Amino acid sequence: MEIGIDLVEIARIKKSIQIPGFIEKVYSPEEIQLYKARKNRIEVLAGRFCVKEAFGKAIGTGVRDFELNEVSTLTDELGRPYVVLSGNAKKIAGDKKISVSITHTNEYAQAAVILY
Repeated sequence: MEIGIDLVEIARIKKSIQIPGFIEKVYSPEEIQLYKARKNRIEVLAGRFCVKEAFGKAIGTGVRDFELNEVSTLTDELGRPYVVLSGNAKKIAGDKKISVSITHTNEYAQAAVILY
């Protein structure tokens, strides 16, 4: 079992999404759709950014050898987050199962990822 955790200032993500192409480079189409469905609440993107970073820590590579948008955090019908991998992220993780938790305040978002 491996664990990764990450914390980000929501203001940092709010500033970053102003950079042309940032959203498409970092987030999957499904995550972008979820963000829009949740009335563009920036904490949605901030939490998912943390999951990507926490995944890299848990897998042991950091954020290299995979694209950030290959780690997609979606929610089930009850609002529980789950991760869908694609591309190199999926290859690196192999058959490991992933558990994820996301939380936020007005200023910070945090996520924990457990691979087992």
